Amino acid sequence: MDDVPPVFRVGALWYSSFLTRRRIAVPVREEIQTVSGQPSPIKGPDIARQVVLPFRKSLEISVKSLRVRFFRSLITTMTLVLAVAFLGFVLVSTDLADGLLRTGDPGVLQTLERVGYDVKPGTTAAGSSAKDRWIVALSLLVCVVGIVNAQLMAVTERFREIGTFKCLGALDSFVLRLFLMEAGMQGLAGGSMGAVLGGLVGLANGLLRYGFSSWTAVSWVAVGKSLALAAGVGCLLSLAGVLYPAIVAARMQPVEAMRVEE
Repeated sequence: MDDVPPVFRVGALWYSSFLTRRRIAVPVREEIQTVSGQPSPIKGPDIARQVVLPFRKSLEISVKSLRVRFFRSLITTMTLVLAVAFLGFVLVSTDLADGLLRTGDPGVLQTLERVGYDVKPGTTAAGSSAKDRWIVALSLLVCVVGIVNAQLMAVTERFREIGTFKCLGALDSFVLRLFLMEAGMQGLAGGSMGAVLGGLVGLANGLLRYGFSSWTAVSWVAVGKSLALAAGVGCLLSLAGVLYPAIVAARMQPVEAMRVEE
């Protein structure tokens, strides 16, 4: 195991020591054979418990894995940050425009039409333009594709790690949980940073375009909801992007994974 990354060795040792300490047996799927060679009516799962690593240990392994692959994780997270930041910018800009419309100032309509909003007299909500919606959708789609590609590469790099975990008795659900936890942490960090960044840029843009009145007229509750929505979308994108690679990793056969040459 000299050529194995440190985080993999630590994770494998944790899993091995956990099994030894708890004396938990791997579920036996075949029927237990009696001394005479005849199948026993007692099934394996009836006399053995499944191997389940504690959540805290799974979290530690996920965090250490992200640290070892820090720069790759950083690139994936930055892709998510930019996509969510643009979404947050559009949502906050729309909230500012809605706040100005609620003031009833006749000059607001001309100002909003000049900056690209399609508003008419009597309108109480500006809404985003079709162009902005298309750009947001395309940016989020590109973000998901980038996450899927990065996670598939991570699965390829971790063939031996996954194979050894499975040889030690790890279930498919454990491998799936590791990838989902890593993606969840990346999504939470990237979504939060992207939402804050997009919100700040949107507020600064509103101040430059409409003046300080845009800040006094806006509903800050609506701005908070928009930022929370953007951060939530970021988390969902990260989890959606890692779902297929995680299933591929979970279904990997231990022998095939250990056979891969690095």
